[in-house]
Amino acid sequence: MTIPSAEGFLQASSCLPCTATEEREVVDALTKEAEKNVKHGDLRYLVSQSWWMEWQGYVGLVNYGESGTEQFPQATNRPGEIDNSKLVLAERINGSEEPELQRTLREGEHYTLVPQEVWQRLYEWYKGGPEIPRKVIFDNPTDKTYVVDVYPLCLKLIDARDDSEKVFRISRKAKVHELYSMVCSLMSVEQSEIVIWDYYRRTKGKELTNQNDTLEEAQLSMDQEILLEMKLGGGSSGFSARSTNDELALIPLEPSTSSFSIAGGPTFSNGFSSGIGSSFSQDNSFSPLLRDGEDGYNSLSNGTKDDTHGLSGLHNLGNTCFMNSAIQSLVHTPPLVQYFLEDYTCEINKENPLGLQGELAIAFGELLRKLWSSGRTSIAPRAFKSKLSRFAPQFSGYNQHDSQELLAFLLDGLHEDLNRVKEKPYIEAKDADGRPDDEFAEECWNYHKARNDSIIVDKFQGQYKSTLVCPVCNKISVTFDPFMYLSLPLPSTVTRMITVTVFSGTGDVLPMPYTVTVQKNGNCRDLTKALADVCCLKNSETLLLAEVYERRIYRYLTNPIEGLHIIKDEDILVAYRLPVGHEKLLRLEILHSRADRFLVEPQFNINRKLIGCPIVTCIPNDSTAKSDIYAAVSSVLVPFVRAKAHSPDVSAVKLNGNGPSLDGIVLTDNGTTSEEGLSTSRSREDDNAADNELLPFQLSLTDEKGSTRNAIDMDSNRVLGLVIRVLMDWGEKEHGMYNIDHMDVLPEVFKPGFMSKKTRQEAVNLFSCLDAFLKEEPLGPDDMWYCPGCKEHRQASKKLDLWRLPEILVVHLKRFSYSRYMKNKLDTFVNFPIHDLNMSKYVKPTSRGDQHPVYELYAVINHYGGLGGGHYSAYAKLVEEDNWYHFDDSHVSSVNEDEIRRSAAYVLFYRRVGGSSTAANGGPVDIEMVDSLET
Repeated sequence: MTIPSAEGFLQASSCLPCTATEEREVVDALTKEAEKNVKHGDLRYLVSQSWWMEWQGYVGLVNYGESGTEQFPQATNRPGEIDNSKLVLAERINGSEEPELQRTLREGEHYTLVPQEVWQRLYEWYKGGPEIPRKVIFDNPTDKTYVVDVYPLCLKLIDARDDSEKVFRISRKAKVHELYSMVCSLMSVEQSEIVIWDYYRRTKGKELTNQNDTLEEAQLSMDQEILLEMKLGGGSSGFSARSTNDELALIPLEPSTSSFSIAGGPTFSNGFSSGIGSSFSQDNSFSPLLRDGEDGYNSLSNGTKDDTHGLSGLHNLGNTCFMNSAIQSLVHTPPLVQYFLEDYTCEINKENPLGLQGELAIAFGELLRKLWSSGRTSIAPRAFKSKLSRFAPQFSGYNQHDSQELLAFLLDGLHEDLNRVKEKPYIEAKDADGRPDDEFAEECWNYHKARNDSIIVDKFQGQYKSTLVCPVCNKISVTFDPFMYLSLPLPSTVTRMITVTVFSGTGDVLPMPYTVTVQKNGNCRDLTKALADVCCLKNSETLLLAEVYERRIYRYLTNPIEGLHIIKDEDILVAYRLPVGHEKLLRLEILHSRADRFLVEPQFNINRKLIGCPIVTCIPNDSTAKSDIYAAVSSVLVPFVRAKAHSPDVSAVKLNGNGPSLDGIVLTDNGTTSEEGLSTSRSREDDNAADNELLPFQLSLTDEKGSTRNAIDMDSNRVLGLVIRVLMDWGEKEHGMYNIDHMDVLPEVFKPGFMSKKTRQEAVNLFSCLDAFLKEEPLGPDDMWYCPGCKEHRQASKKLDLWRLPEILVVHLKRFSYSRYMKNKLDTFVNFPIHDLNMSKYVKPTSRGDQHPVYELYAVINHYGGLGGGHYSAYAKLVEEDNWYHFDDSHVSSVNEDEIRRSAAYVLFYRRVGGSSTAANGGPVDIEMVDSLET
């Protein structure tokens, strides 16, 4: 590798052995080598995501995104020192030299992970820090998938001898015997002399005796206490161990996990394992109501209720508020409460390869019974968290996750564990073949029920109709599919505001910017139509869309079905009003150049820079003479003529005898040309006479970048393709005649400002979200549909209709929007009904005699704050008491119903009410939502 000299470019303290390209190649090679030979115990280093993105831009790193390969924009400046300061807390733990990591970080948003060799090379080049190493952990030695323990367990060791405390970190995948070794090293004691107890919340639990258990399997959680006691004559000092022999007798499982996850990031598996062994007692007895001290549950219960039932909180085990909020919402769902408080063991499906052999259902049912037992003592769901982590590695560790994603996993997992269908029959999918929708929908539902039959299907699943239409052959495809929740986009997430500056291609009016609202998944045809409406386009006119970059036409948007995703907010878009059928004419593209110095010969013109915005007009294909081109340019410049330039003396402007001796295009008093539009009927005598006159401006032929300059031929000019480009020089004379301000500074497609903030703060209602969800729209470019008629993948239009609604309607408000390099949360206030949500407008009437689709709210999951640093809580209603409560981890408090509607609402839970509802019979509904119902 050739290493160029960096002398004169960097400080002596900086080491730069490579160019930007070579840096990229070195890092790429080291990364591939590290991933190829990864092993347990390897180190990965955290690097600030902002610095990493800056470095990627500097080296021009190739990114493999959703739409294939994409090159990062090349940055000109070399990044400064690596700055990881925002990833760590200012203080350190008990004087530890290792910095404490912020608890709310997300991979890809706040940091990225690089192999040790890459970190060493980056540090050698850039210095900085602090260093944040983390270990690679293999869940299964026979599998090459691994996780990086970004958040190892932080434990507080209490010494029973003097009540002293010591905080240390250890991997959650470490064995109990490794914990003993670390404690012995910290406390300078022999392992044979000590006993370590689970001391969660300073309550003595079980002794940690199984040396081969991982700390995760031992149910140790983040920031909890452990107790060190010295053995005395074969016993231990202090309190006697509390018996746990009355726990549910289940054989511990050792599931294999094959999911790949880095620091709690995305997983490439659904978290289920088909090879998990489970065992119940032979008589299939079931008594999950016994005491479980590990979960902080302290009293026996037979499932009966008293005045304080259902008001237990859940401890936060370390960024587990996402889990707690979802659990509280489900355990306050009346049908689930009734189901799990009864004996449901006969429905546990231990043979389903898609399920968890009943373990998830048992863990959930156990937790629900504890939460609904008498008393208001909060519970630590450590056993449930431990099993959840083993079955779904994406939720292991102590990173923050999405509550709705966990909810979806729980509902799906509970369904498979409780599926009454032991052997799923093979059913071949059939087409409607012209049958009525009622008949085909019922057949699809029966097929679904033949393979999926559980309490979750009974209560949570509905059915929607999906209609796809091919844009080419108009082939229509109809399917009926089940759903378990509705993910509703907020209107601001399905539409976007686009600003386009519209130019007149015939010189009628000045350019004018217009802002229109279009569907995000729309196409250029939608944008053109919206612009045509706002700018009052004539029937004889059409619009030609183009993107302007660096004062030139970067591309024309002529494909009407091209998606609007290609248009970025920072782009500059223009549209030219041209006559219908302009495609058959020659397109004349006019670029503008500033001349700081003007010399006689064009080839010596120097210091020229493009200014303004290109203007596009059309001329006949056979009219490329110099006079034709000047006439067309003069015509489109008419709106820019300054007031003083309307005097008769304009055409008499001389350039001191310099420049070509050609006739000028004379402007009349009313600002029009002396020629008639784009007329090309000048006689040869007129052209010859032009030799003796001076033009009001100077033009030359150029290329698409405006970098070349050639003289315009008097008779005709050769045209390559359908575009002829000319460059207009702007000097003092031209600026005196024309005002270029109207074309010099053009607005971007979308610039965040007052209007965007105002839009973001405006309230929307649940019905507008439903309208956006059910509105017909084209599929995205990454979600093309294979048309059976065309035998090609097409960007079809898709329309959803609700066909069958479930008893429990879960509504997910899509507040989080994701793009390739950006994530965002919308705090838009969504006005949703608490009582009498009438869905009659949205569900298709059928002959099934369904109940009235009227619902009442009973739970809400809230998300406060932004991405990464947010917090989840839940509102839940005790239906029998008709009272609302706020479940904020272990804290439970009463709340008024009028406080339920908040901009933090993220997931809504509705329960269908009887047909006697006043709303169903045309009576009064939620007053605050009347306007919404009328939309």
